[in-house]
Order: sequence, then structure tokens, then C-alpha cells
Amino acid sequence: MKKILTLMLAAGMLLGAASGAKAIDFKASGEWLVGFGLGDGSLIKDVDNKKRHHEDTFNAGQRVRLQLDAVASESLSGTVFFEIGDQMWGNAESGGALGADGKEVKVKNAYIDWMVPNTDLKLRMGLQAVAMPNVAGGSAIMDGDAAAVVASYQFNDNVGLTALWMRPLNDNYAGRVYGDREDYQKNYLDNMDLFALMLPLKFDGVELTPWAMYGMQGKNTRFNEGGVETADGALDVTLPGYLPGMNEFALGKTSKAYGSMFWAGLPVAITAFDPLNIEFDINYGYVEAMGRYDVLKRGTDLVRGNSKREGWLVKALVEYKMDWGTPGIFGWYASGDDGNVKNGSERLPSIAGAGNFTSFMGDGNLAWGTGYNFYDNNLTYAGTWGIGLRIHDLSFVEDLKHSFRVAYWGGTNSPAMAKYVNSSYGWQNFNPDGYGEKDGPYLTTNDGLLEFNLVNSWQIYENLEANLELGYIVNMMDKDTWDKSYISEQRNWSKQDAWKAQLIFAYTF
Repeated sequence: MKKILTLMLAAGMLLGAASGAKAIDFKASGEWLVGFGLGDGSLIKDVDNKKRHHEDTFNAGQRVRLQLDAVASESLSGTVFFEIGDQMWGNAESGGALGADGKEVKVKNAYIDWMVPNTDLKLRMGLQAVAMPNVAGGSAIMDGDAAAVVASYQFNDNVGLTALWMRPLNDNYAGRVYGDREDYQKNYLDNMDLFALMLPLKFDGVELTPWAMYGMQGKNTRFNEGGVETADGALDVTLPGYLPGMNEFALGKTSKAYGSMFWAGLPVAITAFDPLNIEFDINYGYVEAMGRYDVLKRGTDLVRGNSKREGWLVKALVEYKMDWGTPGIFGWYASGDDGNVKNGSERLPSIAGAGNFTSFMGDGNLAWGTGYNFYDNNLTYAGTWGIGLRIHDLSFVEDLKHSFRVAYWGGTNSPAMAKYVNSSYGWQNFNPDGYGEKDGPYLTTNDGLLEFNLVNSWQIYENLEANLELGYIVNMMDKDTWDKSYISEQRNWSKQDAWKAQLIFAYTF
């Protein structure tokens, strides 16, 4: 009898588990990208008659993103988002070489969505995409993946409120070595926490979302041992000419445990005059000084620089939708460094910007490419100004659309800053050996770039697109300005225009 009761209990548990599993609705979605790229994204041809960049002109690669949603009800669901890649064909490390055994499966997002019972309060918890409210050219402050808790409430059709806390950085500081104390201060005061409030407002023909974000970063906050790296530089090492390898020790002498960070924005979209669309966005950012550090002047003299950073940005877009396409004009202006490193930086600080006015210097197409420096060279607009024309969704043949852009990029940084930038050709984060991050050129008021984009999209099937992107950047950097740069011995350098052509097949479901 006991065995029979045990079997009946086990059967009941299995049936209960089975019925519970059926209550969960699993939904899958994803994206496959396979691309072929040809180009040279460098603005520098050579230094001292030696080729400084050795990236391949041609590359092929792929990326896969798979999203799985487990939906229990309208009030509860969970999402996991996997990414495989980027896998460059022929590259062993990324799994694109013979055998294809690279370990390239990554968790991009993993979060739960739920509503507080008997209320309209929605919460999302976990690794998720976080973007500050923006219009007219994307977010210059934050548009990336982070660990966060987001709460949102809609009061009525016109007014809502969103609050978030995110922790983009913590426990990445390896500590210092003092004699036999190898792990001195390891993971100590190395977190960054950000808190934001957003107030989305919708009225007839007008949408705006005023927002503000306050943050704290510990004096040892690190993404890696090079400092807190952002889209256009380091937040704790805020000037482009800091002494390489010394920032940790220079900034570690500050008596402050934490430094304040603050951002605010006002994106406004006006559609009351449809088909005329008007957008403008205002941003401000401040990062408190966390001590002083050594800045190299022309590669020889040391100047004591301030790590404070404070700046602003305004950007706008006006476009008119017509039967044959959508022509528009866009522009932006951002504050720049004044030439005095002792009072900090006047460029807008950012966490992970994703500007998308253009598709070579910016993020305005698929935001993916197969070659180093083929795309996303500057995502924050910090220290620059620009104006451009564009035509979107131009179509002459069914299922084939074209987008064309032309934009002029100028600089708002003082030419006097050239002597502090650690390369003779204006790249913000280049190391003294000539290699570094693709953060884009540091433009002074003497410099300029003229960018052309042409994106052609052919909808082969409902879920399959062939995307051909052509880009060209005319280099108008001022050689006389950059001959006064950080590396005084590198005077024999030459510039070049940048160009790219990439064909990407995108399968989405």
C-alpha cells in the first residue's frame, strides 16, 4: 500500500509539473548577420614612413543573437538573450578558423519582467539594454547593456514615470602591489552606481521626456586596469594626454572615497505639423574631480592635470516625409576643451554613447561591421560640432530602399590641446606605440571631416535583408596643429581619407 501511495504521489507531482510547464509560453526570436567588408577606416597613412595600421583591407565575419522569452502571463515573463560572435572568418580566437571551435557564446541580456499585483507598476530586473531618453541622433550619454532595476508607472495617457538603478561597474580592481601585499585594496571602492528618473510626457503632436541621472564612482573604479573606459575616453582620466600606465597611482592619492556624477537631458519631438517632424535634444554632464594626475606635454614635460569633466551638447533634426522619401537636415554642437588641463576637461562625459546621425563615424545603420575601425568611430559628439543633410527611405524599385547622408564634422577643442594628446595625429586614446581604441579623432577648431554615407537595403524575403553600405570620409585635419602634439619626435606623418564598403545579409525572425 505504501508503494502504491508513493507511486501515486510521484505521478501527481509529474502531472502538476507538466501542467505548470504548459502554462509557460516560450517565444523565440533572433538575428543572423553575415557580412563582407572592404575598406580602411584609419585617417593616418604612416608615421616616419612606417605603416602605422596593419588591419586587413578585406574581412568577412558573422554574428548571431538569439532571444528566448518565457511568458507566464501579461504580468510575468523572463528573457535571456544570447550572442554568438563576433566571429571573424579565419580567426581562431573567435571561432572562425579551421575547426570553428571558438568559445564565443555570451549572455547579452538576462532579466525578468513583472508587475506588482493589483497595480500598474512594472519592473524589469537583470542584465538589460539601458538607454537614456533621446531623439535627434541617438543617445550621447548611455545606450548599452548593464545590470539594472527599472520601474515604470503610467499615470494616464499623457504622463508616466520611470526610475532606474544600474551598476555598470564593480569588483574589477585588481589592487596594488606593495612589497609582499599583492592584493592591497583589491575590489575596494571600485563600484559605479547610477540612479535616474525619467518623466515621459505625451500630448497632441508633442512628446518630451525630461530626465536626470545621479551617480557615484569609487576612487578605484575600473573597467580594466586602464581605467573606466567609455565611448570617448575614460571618466576618471578625462584628458587625452594622461601619462600611460600612471593613472591608477596618480588618482589613487585622492582623499575622496567616492566622486559624484550627474547628467540631465531634455529630448523633444514635435509631430503636430505632420508630415513635418522636428526633434531636438539637450544634454549636460558632470563628473567630479578625483584628484590630479600627470599629463604629458609634447611628450617631454609633465603638467598636473585636473580629473574633473563637465560639458554639454545640443542636437536637432528637421525632416519632411514625402511620397518618394524623407529629406532632412540635422546638426549638433558640443562643448570642447579650453586648452588648460589644470581646470579639467570641458567635454561632455558619457558612459556608453551611441550617436546615429551618420553610419561611418556613427551608429546609423546596422551598428555592426566586419573590420576594425570600419564603423562607430565616434558615438558621443563630445568636443565636436556638425551639420548634415540626409534622405531616408528613397525608393525607385519595390523592396529596394536607399538612404544618403552627407555631414561635416568640426572640432570645438582648443588647438592648444594638441600638445597634450598622446599621438601626433589626433586620436584620443592611442597608446604611444600607435595602437589603441577606435574612439575617433580628437578634433580642434582647426580640424574638419566631411563624411558621405550611402545605405542600400534590399528586402529579399520578409525576414531576409541584403544591406550594402558605402562610406567615405574626407580628412581635413590640420597638420600644423598636430605637429605640436604629444609625441614630439614623430613629425614625419601623413594623413589619408577613410573609406569602406560592406555587404551584410541580415536574417531576423
